[in-house]
Amino acid sequence: MAKLKNIAGIGEHHPARSNIRSSGYFSRLGPGIVTGAADDDPSGIGTYSQAGAQVGYGMLWAAPLLLPLAFATQEACARLALVTGKGLAAIIKARMPRWVLVLAVLLVAFANTVNIAADLASMAAALRLIVPVDQTLGVILFALVIAITEIFIPYHRYSKALRWLCLSLLAYVAVLFVAHVDWAHVASSTFVPKIDFSKATFELLIALAGTTISPYLFFWQAAEEVEELGAEQDKATSMTPVEDLSDRVASHHMQAMRGDVFSGMLTGVFIMFAIMTTAAATLNAHGIVTINSAEDAAAALTPIAGKFAGLLFLLGILGVGLLSVPVLAGSTAYAVAETFGWRESLELKPLQARAFYAVIVASMGVALLLNFAGIPPMYFLFLAAVMNGLSAPILMAIVWWLARDKNLLGKWASKWWSQWLLGLACAAMAALPVMWLLAK
Repeated sequence: MAKLKNIAGIGEHHPARSNIRSSGYFSRLGPGIVTGAADDDPSGIGTYSQAGAQVGYGMLWAAPLLLPLAFATQEACARLALVTGKGLAAIIKARMPRWVLVLAVLLVAFANTVNIAADLASMAAALRLIVPVDQTLGVILFALVIAITEIFIPYHRYSKALRWLCLSLLAYVAVLFVAHVDWAHVASSTFVPKIDFSKATFELLIALAGTTISPYLFFWQAAEEVEELGAEQDKATSMTPVEDLSDRVASHHMQAMRGDVFSGMLTGVFIMFAIMTTAAATLNAHGIVTINSAEDAAAALTPIAGKFAGLLFLLGILGVGLLSVPVLAGSTAYAVAETFGWRESLELKPLQARAFYAVIVASMGVALLLNFAGIPPMYFLFLAAVMNGLSAPILMAIVWWLARDKNLLGKWASKWWSQWLLGLACAAMAALPVMWLLAK
């Protein structure tokens, strides 16, 4: 049987990161680092800040626990795309019953739309800290700017510029060196978990897990792996037979992918840890246990930014919002397009992928409508994180099943450690809602 050209092509897939051991590695990171940055979206900032304000240092242990689980999930998604040259929805379509595909796409579309709505609301609320703009007008403005930019400018171009704005998140790290952080308490809370088994605790855990292990990241990671292949011409081709896989992926590509994914997840979880610690040392320490507004969230940056805390918070929210909202809308579009076999790529022009970009516009439009429901922006962020946490276990179970399939991946099927980590992550995410229901 003839081999498909350049499916995970040896020496060509992700040429920028092809040699993980050579100099200048950080200039060659691939989709993993973008995924990690998008993981700390406005919903994440709001959720992590609320966790630190509400329980102080009490949830810091979640960061080192979630890191290997998030890495295992994203590594499996990247592995599937790297070996098959297909996006996640396309793989599900080819290997599983249709109802599974429909369920997966509906879950990710619903969770993503709520997440987009929450991120737009928080961006508008952050803008009001500096400019007296009506909340509704701000939401509409950001939705239009992001939609137009995503449709008419190739994502890889402006995402590079936006990463510089995301550096403002390092302000949360800087606060750790000037605020009165109880480092002994930080250490004990990080490595000695304490759970009070209350509904509030499990609700917070669901939100933290859902923000860190988010469904949209699964589809985005896989889609961006495929983007680098330039494989859109092969979309109509059937899934590659297992006997042809062994020669298609060089081991150093798999190694580089793991390094890329781990770097992205480590970055995202480290910022999560810094935000929770900062909020605990500033907000919780001064009796602020509930974040009701952007002003409350920005107050965590006061020790380092003073009267400019609002501006610094705005830059961080704008940076991660402008980077992550296109990821959210794009992951929905990839999932839907792969389901129906449409052409899909953020590198294509609008006329080359009308249906793909129509999904992006529709997703942004529904998110706009949700903002008219009158939900407070900060609560909206927390709600989006909870929605991610509830939908993630089902999608993780699907990824776990596919990644261990030797008929699909051949010798590149997930190793035992990956299967155990992903299985543990899936079980833990599924157990949290049950524990919440049983808790008092």
